[in-house]
Amino acid sequence: MTESSRKQVFSLLVGNTPGILSRISGLFSRRGYSIDSITAGTTADPRITRITIVATGDELILSQIEKQVRKLEDVMEIKVLEDDDAVFRELILVKVRVNASKRSEVISMADIFRAKIVDVEKESLMVELTGNQSKLDAFLELLDGYEILELARTGITGLARGSKNVTYIDLD
Repeated sequence: MTESSRKQVFSLLVGNTPGILSRISGLFSRRGYSIDSITAGTTADPRITRITIVATGDELILSQIEKQVRKLEDVMEIKVLEDDDAVFRELILVKVRVNASKRSEVISMADIFRAKIVDVEKESLMVELTGNQSKLDAFLELLDGYEILELARTGITGLARGSKNVTYIDLD
């Protein structure tokens, strides 16, 4: 990331239609924009999907991303989520090679981070951790020295704080 570039989190409400994720990611690739992470899932209304996109760029690029995404047919709403006005979370699953003698050390670290042990085998255990990006990175840093067998990260998802910014969409 250069000095003038920064990360921006976009929260989109889109119609839950076939190919919407492909059209959004295609817009990014056609214009040469990079996606740091993208998450998607249906909302309380199954006809609407919330997509959270994290992109990095300078002011011009981030502004262009917002304008271009807003033009897409199925996009109903796009919000820029700011750090101080939103809650962001990410999930990781990490499988660590541990034998019986080292298992308690990893479990203790997981407890400190309020992580869950979701699978235990003879030579490994799997940890589930949810939190902001820096919390997850700090946990992974503490695992330095252990062999990470597999790692899966969801990418960031987020919502604006409070009830003032809620978007109500009437599809009827």
